[in-house]
Amino acid sequence: MPEQRPVVVQPPSPTGGRRVRVDGEILGLARSIEDVAEFLRRAGLDVDALDLASTDLIEWRGGGPSVWSTGV
Repeated sequence: MPEQRPVVVQPPSPTGGRRVRVDGEILGLARSIEDVAEFLRRAGLDVDALDLASTDLIEWRGGGPSVWSTGV
């Protein structure tokens, strides 16, 4: 079972990408769900056991896992 730590993917920035936070710490700016997976791996989370698009571990703000730009 994966370790439960708060993961928040912020809304898309005007220049594209979304900030990813774990336990309040910014891990980086993701431009795809693959980037989110890599950041979580580096943070020590077992992402192989997760479906990142549907897990309750991640709070997607400003759109789900298919939204990566503001559309502006």
